Amino acid sequence: MSAEDPPGRPERPGRPDRRREFAEEARAERPDLARLCLLICAVADPTLTEHDLVEADMELDRLAGLVPYGTRLTGAWKDALAALLGGREGFEGVPADYQRLESSLLHEVLRRRRGLPILLSVVWMEVARRAGAPVYGLGLPGHFVVGFGDPAALDLADPFAGGRPMTAEDAELLVASATGEALDRSMLRPAEPGAIVLRILNNIRAWATPRPERSDVALWAVELALLLPSHPARLRYERAELLVQRGDFLAGAAEMEAYAQIMDAVDPDSATAIRHKARAARARLN
Repeated sequence: MSAEDPPGRPERPGRPDRRREFAEEARAERPDLARLCLLICAVADPTLTEHDLVEADMELDRLAGLVPYGTRLTGAWKDALAALLGGREGFEGVPADYQRLESSLLHEVLRRRRGLPILLSVVWMEVARRAGAPVYGLGLPGHFVVGFGDPAALDLADPFAGGRPMTAEDAELLVASATGEALDRSMLRPAEPGAIVLRILNNIRAWATPRPERSDVALWAVELALLLPSHPARLRYERAELLVQRGDFLAGAAEMEAYAQIMDAVDPDSATAIRHKARAARARLN
């Protein structure tokens, strides 16, 4: 497998190759965030058809059409979207949403009106963008929010709380509670689509990790993350461990050895330990 080839097994004949579509969209000059999120849904649930994905995209269009046109003149995007999405349409989150895989899948978030902060923020961003708002996502540690206008102004809203306005002080408190550290200006850069999608996939992996029976979910989440132009190299080792966990010892061992070659230049001791694990994985075939 080359570095450019999508990891994982090919799609069944006759089915759309969602992973390849995902890889192509992720590498587009201007990746479509909603499309990437919906392709994650299609990998999570192979029974979803293109019609299902188009319907979800059309729901975002419908919601955007409900944003009062005068908002373009007043610039009161945050209030208008809070009234529409957080109020009339009921988009918000509750703590129990962190325990549901559906909370990370855009089509389910659009259906249930519930989700993780980052998915609810994706809904806000896509609706706002289609309505003409200068919107961006802000990936603060432990919580994702949306902002409007000049990022330096910190005109923020929390979609998980139904669109509650956030001040700079609120952002500082949020970061302090999540990390115990002060807010750093580097945390205030608008998030690019690739970074948003990687964070979504990280959330899916975090959901699957304590559920060994759902290692299939962890595996496809890792494999999609590896298709992004920018991703942590260690994901290759995580994929190898998942393959071994799922009984694919040869493939897992081969991935471990490939990762060990990368580690040779930066951490020879770790590379040696990984090769030992690869041999142990192959031994399980005997």
